[in-house]
Amino acid sequence: HNIYAYCRWADDLADETSGPAESLRLLDWWQGELQDCYRGRCRHPVFVALAETIRQFEIPIDPFADLLTAFRQDQRTDRYETFDELLAYCRHSANPVGHLILYLGRSYDSGRAEMSDAICTGLQLANFWQDVARDFDRGRIYLPQADCRRFGYDRQMFARHEVNPAFRALLGYEVDRATAWLERGLPLLDGLPAELRLDVCLFAQGGLAILDRIRGLDYDVWSSRPTVGKLDKLRI
Repeated sequence: HNIYAYCRWADDLADETSGPAESLRLLDWWQGELQDCYRGRCRHPVFVALAETIRQFEIPIDPFADLLTAFRQDQRTDRYETFDELLAYCRHSANPVGHLILYLGRSYDSGRAEMSDAICTGLQLANFWQDVARDFDRGRIYLPQADCRRFGYDRQMFARHEVNPAFRALLGYEVDRATAWLERGLPLLDGLPAELRLDVCLFAQGGLAILDRIRGLDYDVWSSRPTVGKLDKLRI
């Protein structure tokens, strides 16, 4: 709960303000509070609570700070030229969450972290491909621009929310890549304590289910947002 409070505040400071300049100012303030927390000077109630969690589970500052890097990037970047650039964003926006979970499970090591990164990156990518329409309406495009050009899907088609063979081929390619990332991380489950194994399994299988749902819609994520229903969740 203490870690969630930190992440919730950071997310709101990034997205629930008057604009990018104000968000950047508040994120800098939040990072200062984080650094002071690690120096033993806690003022904000979130950090008063978080300090005990940090101490108890020996969590370094890096995953907390990396999340702020991603939130700042959201204020400055609304599209990505290459898939590698998108992966670099995921390294800050998604992967730190997995590291925090591993620390809470007293399970962090470099091998588990690498497999966790694969799951978290796969989940982030699944979320991007699920929300192509929603993100576009917010002025953001996460489909790599180089891939859009490769498959022949141009800006006018984006503006028209056009579902055509080029878009289906493009999104199919990206969905398959996200699937590969999730599947690459599944061996992590065998090395987790029992109290974490089911939760992480559900996260990964939920991401795979979203990707299957996108395929089931024949990649038409413009007309409706693919979701996993209650029956699907129960089946998972």
